[in-house]
Amino acid sequence: MQPKHRVPTHPGRILLEEFLGPLGVTQVDFAAHIGVSLQRVNEIVRGRRGVSPETAWLFSQALGTTPEFWIHLQVQHDLARTKPTHGVGRLKRSA
Repeated sequence: MQPKHRVPTHPGRILLEEFLGPLGVTQVDFAAHIGVSLQRVNEIVRGRRGVSPETAWLFSQALGTTPEFWIHLQVQHDLARTKPTHGVGRLKRSA
């Protein structure tokens, strides 16, 4: 179970620490391998850019995961970061 007051780890950090680091692959080499710019990979790693569906497919093919894995990481991160500070009551049926 995840702590309630913690924003889930950005997928870029997962990419760097769980995949690229252990494989000994640089961001430069990874970007070249999947055919995207270094800037795109670096912005994801730095948490300044999210993982798009297209990027999720590229990551999954290169790393032996699923695109859903990357999208799920991104969605969990985004939902936690954008949670409203105030609640909204449930909409009721009008008469």
